[in-house]
Amino acid sequence: MERFSVYIITNKWKSVLYTGVTNDLVRRLAEHYENIGKPETFAGRYRCCYLVYFETSPSIKAAIAREKEIKGWTRAKKEALIIEFNPGWKFLNDDVTG
Repeated sequence: MERFSVYIITNKWKSVLYTGVTNDLVRRLAEHYENIGKPETFAGRYRCCYLVYFETSPSIKAAIAREKEIKGWTRAKKEALIIEFNPGWKFLNDDVTG
């Protein structure tokens, strides 16, 4: 069964949050890393490649709806979600990539 991930990444200064959805979180994190410094992508422009939050869904429809919901939130509400899941804002990349 395919799983979909809604995720939030940030830069090393934790000054920008990027919310996305994917069917392969490890691959997508690698793509964000490869795009660091590339101005044509939001995550690249702001050097976002550090995973601080993710959740999974069995349905792409539900995952996209959740991504849109989170994207509509204030920064404070996104921070509260991250803190509930990851209180120290630890970069989780190694936890999901092995």
